[in-house]
Amino acid sequence: GVAGCCAKTTTAPLDRVKILLQAHNHHYKHLGVFSTLCAVPKKEGYLGLYKGNGAMMIRIFPYGAIQFMAFDQYKKVIKKQLGISGHVHRLMAGSMAGITAVICTYPLDMVRVRLAFQVKGEHKYMGIIHTFKMIYTKEGGFSGFYRGLMPTVVGMAPYAGFSFFTFGTLKSIGLAQAPNLLGRPSLDNPDVLVLKTHVNLLCGGIAGAIAQTISYPLDVTRRRMQLGAVLPDSEKCLTMVQTLKYVYQQHGIRRGLYRGLSLNYIRCIPSQAVAFTTYELMKQLLHLN
Repeated sequence: GVAGCCAKTTTAPLDRVKILLQAHNHHYKHLGVFSTLCAVPKKEGYLGLYKGNGAMMIRIFPYGAIQFMAFDQYKKVIKKQLGISGHVHRLMAGSMAGITAVICTYPLDMVRVRLAFQVKGEHKYMGIIHTFKMIYTKEGGFSGFYRGLMPTVVGMAPYAGFSFFTFGTLKSIGLAQAPNLLGRPSLDNPDVLVLKTHVNLLCGGIAGAIAQTISYPLDVTRRRMQLGAVLPDSEKCLTMVQTLKYVYQQHGIRRGLYRGLSLNYIRCIPSQAVAFTTYELMKQLLHLN
């Protein structure tokens, strides 16, 4: 939970800009990544860069907690029950952990996206509770909170899978090949080797970059579906396949399915680096090695 909160707060302004660009908000649709980062504080003040971050924190603590805990549990089950070990069980456990965390916290993600997409002076939602009420009453009850879940789950499997897989593989190879150069004894258990902090950050960043590139078009699809009624072309984005087709036909690959990817590298690499590093540090502080 702490790992997730630290990671997301670090990159909250980039998250807000990504949502504005992915769904072509009419105030910023003509701008690029850096010009949007400059335009948001001018139009909405510096706190505008953190719009939706309260809902993000409420969502990310249980999300981070469930994801990291589930990963460790799934890894044990896959190893013991199925007899699968090595790199494959990391990939499988990571995918399953990501999907579990997403399903448990999805309504909060929906609320956060709606709040982050709003621009000052055009507020339809007045806060977290008001957004919950509005979606529930206007968009078909509980099913309204799960709009866009399919591309999220389909995208989360490779994203979380490759994220945990890449980090775990780089960690085990690094500690096996160059333990003195890259590793140090754990604070809570001298018998356990852990990566040095800067190496941890690097491995987490590489893991994030690879995972993002693979799953990004599904992230764009998810955002479009989540925003639903807020967008003028919402009736063309009702299913995952429809949305993918529509974005591709209207905007192409680079300016549609991969719009905001450069920002995502800037956002995701430090986010994943901080998440994995904080997780490893918290494990030592809580004597879990």
